[in-house]
Amino acid sequence: MPAGVSWTSYLKMFAASLLAMCAGAEVVHRYYRPDLTIPEIPPKPGELKTELLGLKELQREPQDPTLPRTL
Repeated sequence: MPAGVSWTSYLKMFAASLLAMCAGAEVVHRYYRPDLTIPEIPPKPGELKTELLGLKELQREPQDPTLPRTL
């Protein structure tokens, strides 16, 4: 008896948690729709461009060292 409960209760809780985990993963993948395609030719070094939108906004603003930083 793991954790002081009967095997039937343990297996029921294990099955319920496994089902909930799989259902949650399915919901997340349906919501975000990841691109799972594999390109024929991988990009060359330096060719793959990714953008960090928060960083892009910070770089756009002029930075004056005399002004206090705000969030």
